Amino acid sequence: MPDRVYVVNEIVGTSTVSWEDAAKTAVETAAKSVKDLRIGEVVTQDVTVENGKVVSYRVRLNISFKYHPEIAWYEEVQR
Repeated sequence: MPDRVYVVNEIVGTSTVSWEDAAKTAVETAAKSVKDLRIGEVVTQDVTVENGKVVSYRVRLNISFKYHPEIAWYEEVQR
């Protein structure tokens, strides 16, 4: 089996429902434009507060996807 190389990028997902929903939304959105998305790793979680109440959840994730030498990584992200 040949060695594999992966690209790691950071993305942010938001949701008014939960951190899990924010992460799911971010990964599913990224998967539409990134080929061979493999891993989503939560880096941080935070909330937006207005008038003393949580109004949204935010998750910052590192995502990794398989490097394709025939496609420049910045072109792959734009797909």
